[in-house]
Amino acid sequence: MAPVVHGLEQQYAGRITFAYLDVDDPDATWLKEELGYRTQPHLLLLDSEGSVVKEWVGVTSENNLTVAFNALLAGEIVH
Repeated sequence: MAPVVHGLEQQYAGRITFAYLDVDDPDATWLKEELGYRTQPHLLLLDSEGSVVKEWVGVTSENNLTVAFNALLAGEIVH
């Protein structure tokens, strides 16, 4: 998943901010609990308010991510 996600990060630079959670970092425990992080890969798409609008647990396709990103940017996904 990493090559796909990093490629999308470049493609959506300036429009979507990508953040990476280190599951082994004890300082991130609160965030893992708050977001319900369960396994790797676990991808979350948040809106500008920080609300989860889409979530993928396990491997997903680049197309699934692109469709969701474009919908969010077009205002079609609202939480």
